[in-house]
Amino acid sequence: MSTKAFQLSQILFARRWIHKSWKHDETSLDRGPPKQSWAFSLLVALVTPSELYLFHKDDLENGSSYYDQLQTHQTAQLKIITSVGDGGRYLVPRLDVTTSEEQLIQPENKLNPEVMGLFETSGLERRFDSRVREFFGRNQCKVQIFMTWISPVDSFGEREFFGLESLFHTNPRSCLIILSRTMDSEKGRKILEPLINNGLCVEAMGFDLWGLLKNTPAESWFNDIKNGNKDAGEIPLAQNLSNLIRLAAVYKFGGAYLDTDFIILKDISGLRNSIGAQSVDVNGKWTRLNNAVLIFDKNHPLVYKFMDEFASTFDGNKWGHNGPYLVSRVVARNTGDSNFTILPPVAFYPVAWTRVVGFFTRPNDPVSEKWVEAKIRQLNALAYGVHLWNSQSNRLKIEDGSIIGRLISNHCVICRRQISKSS
Repeated sequence: MSTKAFQLSQILFARRWIHKSWKHDETSLDRGPPKQSWAFSLLVALVTPSELYLFHKDDLENGSSYYDQLQTHQTAQLKIITSVGDGGRYLVPRLDVTTSEEQLIQPENKLNPEVMGLFETSGLERRFDSRVREFFGRNQCKVQIFMTWISPVDSFGEREFFGLESLFHTNPRSCLIILSRTMDSEKGRKILEPLINNGLCVEAMGFDLWGLLKNTPAESWFNDIKNGNKDAGEIPLAQNLSNLIRLAAVYKFGGAYLDTDFIILKDISGLRNSIGAQSVDVNGKWTRLNNAVLIFDKNHPLVYKFMDEFASTFDGNKWGHNGPYLVSRVVARNTGDSNFTILPPVAFYPVAWTRVVGFFTRPNDPVSEKWVEAKIRQLNALAYGVHLWNSQSNRLKIEDGSIIGRLISNHCVICRRQISKSS
């Protein structure tokens, strides 16, 4: 385990241990923690004052917040407190934004795109363009959405299905194409069948990379990779191809791209030409964007610039260089444009990857129960979706009564699947 990962695990353990040690009655959430609590003193030593965010009780219940309205090129300002006061307020950890220079730990499994057949094209995939247009055309979609799945079909599990259910619960008239050769199979169709049988528009399609990238800035890059004229680097090429495929699909067809590890909480059809900030500074200006959500019109110039940046600056040895850091670099150079909107972190990234573990844990006392209830109200009021950061959370159980467990239960379509119980 790396030093950073070990330190992170120790901090998470310490916070959970302190929380279990912090015992007081149900009404103390309104008053704040006891002043003489040794556990609270230790918590303050571990958690910086900027990690506490104060909300009025009425704000939580009525769906208002200290976030300003969404702004172009600037996310709303966070009001951070450094002391506790007013017994009539809730003291809860804020919906977090990530530290601007932190990086996700790289996923362990490295897929080989040659093994997955990404460079080959079948007869069905040569019809990819017409299949996409036919699918969107015949279904009168309120919003057309893409996801990618380059892993084996057997890896598409309950958690991914929960994400699909939440999408269709909040966006029942949307049309979803899962760009995946492995899911475009009999086994993949079986996975999606419960949704299709409920009249929802979802289909997995094997994609033609040659056709998808043709006449884009990335066409020559792909030819060089295919012919061995460009170094693919140490990071799994499939991961970088996923970054590129989403850009090409949104550019050529328009619509939304979503990672599969989202719980969607709101109708997204009103969003256009938008990308989400993952983090902001103390003045509310974005410091990091993320490419897990992209919502753009067909042939949007910013998406073209994303693909051009991918091809011209590709580095297969730096995690995030061709993904989150790429979109951040391009947008930073185009702040004078007014044809796109940057959404604040609360829109799609309301919890940092370093703290997502708390969203999977069920409350074990009255205080943590109130915190979970307040957080649920906050998310339902402010967030379009919650990114689960699967590279960090995929081994965590979704405990019954946890934030994620309740969001899934409240946004299901099939509603027959079981959330894990934890002792």
